[in-house]
Amino acid sequence: MPPSTPLPTVRRRRLGTELRRLRERADLSATEAAARFGVTQSRISNIEAGRYGVSADRVRALARTYDCSDQPLIEALAAMTGERRRGWWEEYRDQLPETLLALSEIEHHATALRVAQAITVPGLLQTPEHARAVFREFAPSLPPHAVEYRVSHRVKRQMILFRDKPPRYTAIIHEAALRMRFGGPETATAQLAHLLSMSERPSVTVVVIPFTAASFPVSGHGVDYFYGAVPQLDTATLDVAHGTQLIDLASSLERFRATLGRMEEVALNPTRSRDLMHRIAKET
Repeated sequence: MPPSTPLPTVRRRRLGTELRRLRERADLSATEAAARFGVTQSRISNIEAGRYGVSADRVRALARTYDCSDQPLIEALAAMTGERRRGWWEEYRDQLPETLLALSEIEHHATALRVAQAITVPGLLQTPEHARAVFREFAPSLPPHAVEYRVSHRVKRQMILFRDKPPRYTAIIHEAALRMRFGGPETATAQLAHLLSMSERPSVTVVVIPFTAASFPVSGHGVDYFYGAVPQLDTATLDVAHGTQLIDLASSLERFRATLGRMEEVALNPTRSRDLMHRIAKET
C-alpha cells in the first residue's frame, strides 16, 4: 500500500481558510479565481482545504488577484507558509483526540493568550497532580494509560510559558476554581502554591473573580483566546461537553474578546488576586 498522505496542519488549514475568505470577499468563484491565477480550479480548492502547500510568493500573488490591500494581513499569511517540520505534538497523534493536537499547535504559534475558567485552574497553570485528578473525573472514565498520555501532553504544552521570549499569558479564574479540591487537600495546596509562583512570572498575569463580584459575564464554558500576528488570525477555543470547539469566525471572536474584557474588569487586580489566593491556601 502507498504511504498515507499526512493530514494538513491546523496552520495550513487556517491559511487555506483565510485565502478562501479573501477570494469570497473579492466575489470570485474558485473557477474564476483559478482562471485569473492561471491554475486549475482543483488547485485553488486544494490550497483552500489545506491539502496543498503554497509559497509565500504565491500567497502574495493570490492576494493581488483578490485585490487585497491589507499589507499586514498579507505578510502574516505569507509567514504561515514554508514550514516543513511537524511539532512535538505529533508524537501523541495515535493517543489523543485531534482537537488536543490542534490546541497545542495553535498555542505554539500564538503571540499572546487569554483564558477564563470557572471550575478548574487553566491547563497551562496546572500541576501534573491536579491535571491527573481532573482527567480521572472524566465521564466515561479514561483508562489509566490515557490519563497519563493527557497529563504528559499538558505538561509539554506548558513549556511555551518558559521560552526565552514567552507569549503574554493572562488567566482569569473564578474563586470557585481555586476552592475545588481536585485530588484532595495536599494536591489542592500544591496547586495553589504553583499558581502563586506562576503569577510572579513577568509574562504571566493571574486575576481572580471573587464570589463577592456583582456580576460574572461568562457563558459557562472555559474559553481560551489565542492572538495571531494580526486580529484576523486570532482563534478561540471553547470547552464543551463533546470536547474542544475551535472558533475563527470574526463575529464570534469579537464577542469572546468583549466577554473576556468584561471578565477582567470585574476581577480583582493581580495583587489583590494573589492576596485572595494566599488566604484560600491557608484555608485548604
